[in-house]
Amino acid sequence: MQPSPPSNIAVDKEIDTRGLNCPLPILRAKKALADMLQGQVLKVVSTDPGSTRDFQAFCKQTGNQLLEQQNVGKDYIHVLRRR
Repeated sequence: MQPSPPSNIAVDKEIDTRGLNCPLPILRAKKALADMLQGQVLKVVSTDPGSTRDFQAFCKQTGNQLLEQQNVGKDYIHVLRRR
């Protein structure tokens, strides 16, 4: 993943899953999304390199929209829109 400039996507909720490995970032995101309204945006910050692939599969399976993925230093940032 190439680093990209920070986006201008308005985020409704952000969770920090740094230090957690699969499947915990996905489980935390799933729990956070359950408390959100349709169309709201969740930002997940992770240090798990596998999280990029995991969030792509998670969104494909759940119908949530993967708006953006970035790699910034040691962080993997995922931005999802709740279905």
